[in-house]
Amino acid sequence: MKITACSKDTLSMFSQWFAVPYELLIDANPQLSSEQLKQGEIVNIPGYQMQTPDTLENITIPIEILKRVNPHLSKADITSCRQINLPTRIVQPIVNGKRNYDFVALKQELDKLCEYYPFIKKHTIGKSVLGLPLYEIQIGKGAKQIHINGSFHANEWITSAVIMMFVNDYLLALTNGHTLNGYNALSLYEQVTLSIVPMVNPDGVNLVLNGPPDEEPYRSEVICINNGSLDFSNWKANIRGIDLNNQFPANWEVEKERKLPKAPAPRDFPGFAPLTEPETIAMAHLTEKRSFSKILAFHTQGKEIYWGYEGLEPAESEQTVNEFSRVSGYKAVRYIDSHAGYRDWFIYTQKRQGYTIELGEGVNPLPIEQLGDIYKDSFGLFLAALYMD
Repeated sequence: MKITACSKDTLSMFSQWFAVPYELLIDANPQLSSEQLKQGEIVNIPGYQMQTPDTLENITIPIEILKRVNPHLSKADITSCRQINLPTRIVQPIVNGKRNYDFVALKQELDKLCEYYPFIKKHTIGKSVLGLPLYEIQIGKGAKQIHINGSFHANEWITSAVIMMFVNDYLLALTNGHTLNGYNALSLYEQVTLSIVPMVNPDGVNLVLNGPPDEEPYRSEVICINNGSLDFSNWKANIRGIDLNNQFPANWEVEKERKLPKAPAPRDFPGFAPLTEPETIAMAHLTEKRSFSKILAFHTQGKEIYWGYEGLEPAESEQTVNEFSRVSGYKAVRYIDSHAGYRDWFIYTQKRQGYTIELGEGVNPLPIEQLGDIYKDSFGLFLAALYMD
């Protein structure tokens, strides 16, 4: 929500009037140069939206706020006029994960969240094969940098919905002064910079949920790779038939030799070389230019957490994964016979904490009916990622 300031206004006044933490107000207004505001400056108020009420009955908002959001009206007009702008605190989630969560759904909800919570930083880290933007959002200002991603695999798109639901709950806690399982949300915001790429493989997700694209040659190629079938529910790869989570240079040659697909396929084909795909290149560049202390890659399914690779994981990983297991009920698994994944590569090159979390259980794609249970199990895990060192 945007408000036009008067000459004697300060950010502290707006923080007090709207009960919004001063830190969030500062971060939501990087365009402002000082605490003292100038006449006509536009101030973003995070966690609010503007509404037009049908009646002024029982409105308890101070007249000073109403004057700021209705600068075209006099004080007398405000107290008598029914057609005024009324700032309303957002207390309900915007994200609706209980649907086919394709790229359009993700973009619509990201745009809304960035509008209502302008302290979010949104970046495009690259583009998919079909040119869709790969979004990263950042929340927080702490020295500890943590990264979360979802939908590396196309038919695991439910991970994007789960991630976005947590993001929404985190934002609501920040702007409404709530705690998260007893943890102060604002303290986490000040201690942690959270990086999120909610949908690494948007082309693949759209393929699974919406069918083949109109663009050629990709339409003909994916149908051919899929043996002529228009049922893409088992598709894990990107739109070129390359498994993005087998594309990273961590013993990639081992995966190349033993994987059965030797050409583009719905799943498991690691490509003809590592890091050939724009999606994996973007993720590698993002990771290399930041200093993530830990990464969490969300997949489905199995209710397991993979946390070791080649003995290169740091000692603190065990304490963290034990906490992840405690709060989620998921099983911690140190080593699996797998290479060339994003987590593998992160541990291999960074020697820092990396975790692959397999949400839910059953057969991919998991039914949307599992979403509530998956989110309930994983909420504490998301939170533990922020408070654990």
